Amino acid sequence: MTQINFTLNLEDLKEKIQESTLEATVKASTTMALNELMKKEQEEHLQVDAYERSSKRKSYRNGSYERSLITSAGTLLLNVPRTRDGEFSPSVFKKYERIDQAFMLSMIEMVVNGVSTRNVQKIVHHYCGKKVSKSLVSELMKQLDPVVDKWRNRPLNAQHFPYVYADAMYIKVREGDRVVSKALHIATGVSSAGKREVLGMKISSGESTDTWTEFFDELKARGLQRPQLVISDAHAGLVSSIRSRFAGTSWQRCYFHLSRNIVGVLPKKGSKEMRDQIRDIFDAPTLKQARERKNMLIEEYGEEKKYEKAMQLLDEAFDDSTQYYQYPSHHHISLRTSNSIERLNQEVRKREKIIKIFPNIDSATRLIGAILMDIDEGYANKRSKFMTMEEKVERNEKK
Repeated sequence: MTQINFTLNLEDLKEKIQESTLEATVKASTTMALNELMKKEQEEHLQVDAYERSSKRKSYRNGSYERSLITSAGTLLLNVPRTRDGEFSPSVFKKYERIDQAFMLSMIEMVVNGVSTRNVQKIVHHYCGKKVSKSLVSELMKQLDPVVDKWRNRPLNAQHFPYVYADAMYIKVREGDRVVSKALHIATGVSSAGKREVLGMKISSGESTDTWTEFFDELKARGLQRPQLVISDAHAGLVSSIRSRFAGTSWQRCYFHLSRNIVGVLPKKGSKEMRDQIRDIFDAPTLKQARERKNMLIEEYGEEKKYEKAMQLLDEAFDDSTQYYQYPSHHHISLRTSNSIERLNQEVRKREKIIKIFPNIDSATRLIGAILMDIDEGYANKRSKFMTMEEKVERNEKK
C-alpha cells in the first residue's frame, strides 16, 4: 500500500491566516449592502426616484453623513442619506443607536453570564475597535425588564408542584451612599411530571416571617397550589410562614443543615463515631429503623454531659427532619435535604459575586431574574426528569 507523506508548515499557515482579507471582505460587503438598503428606504420615504418630478414628493435629498455602527462583523462606517425635512430615519439602526440588535443581545448575554461591565467594554473594544460606555451597557440591561417581569409574574396554575424548596441568600445593594444587605428569597418546585422549575424570586429588606409570607402570598396569587411537602432549613421566619401559608402541608427540615447544627455542639475530638451513627439514622431504609437507631444513640450517650445538647437537638428535630419517609423511597435522597436549591444559589452567587454591589434594587432584580430565567430554561430543556413521579403511583398502588 502506497503511503503519502506530507509536512505542514505551521508558521507559513499562521502567516497566511493573518494576511487573509476575509474579515475585510465581510465588512466591505456588509457596508455596501446596508448603504444600498438605506438608499432604497430613502426613496420609499420620498416616494420618488432620483431626479424624478412628482406631486407625491414628500421632501428632497440632502446629501449624506458618515456614521459608525458596531456589529458582530466589526465596526462599519456607513453613509447615511439625509432629507431636507430631517424626518428620514433608516431601519438599520434606531435614531442615535450605533449598535445593532444582535450585538446588543451579545453584550446582555455576557453580563448575564457573569462578565463584568468593565470586561464587556474591553471585549467590545478588542473585537470592534470601538469603546462603549459603562452607562450604555447599563441602559442595554434595562431591555431585560419586560422579559424578566413577564417571567416573574407568569401563572403557576398550569400544573401542580407536590414538592417545593425554599431558601434565601444575601446580596449587597446601594441605597444612596450606603451599602446594605438584602435577602433574596427563592423557591423552586418539582412538578407532577417530575420536572424542576424555578417558581419565583423576591428581594426584601431581611429574612423574617413577614417577608417570607409576602413571598409565598405572591406565589399563591400566581396560582401555586398547596404542595405536599416544603423542604428548607430551620430559619424561624421561614418555618413560621410555611406553616401559616400552607396549612396541611408537611415541612421537611433539611437533614444536612441539622447535621451541621448537631456537629456544631459536639466535642471537637473523639466524636467521629457519633457523627457516623447520626448519618446512619437518616440512611435507614424505613422510618421505624431510623427511630430505633435514634433512640439507641440517645440511650447510649444521653446521660453524658458533653453530648447532652447534641442529643437534645437530635431528639427535638427528628420528626421534622424525617418527613421524607412518608414519600416513595426513590425520592428520599432529593427530599431529605435542600441541596438542590443550595446548588442553584451557588450558581447565582458565582455570577453575582462579579458585580459585588448592585447599584439599586431594580438592577439586582433584573440581573438575578435573568440568571434564574437562564437556569429555569436549562431545567425545562433537560431531557431527564429530576424525579420519576410515575413510580410513586405504582408503589402506592402496591401498598
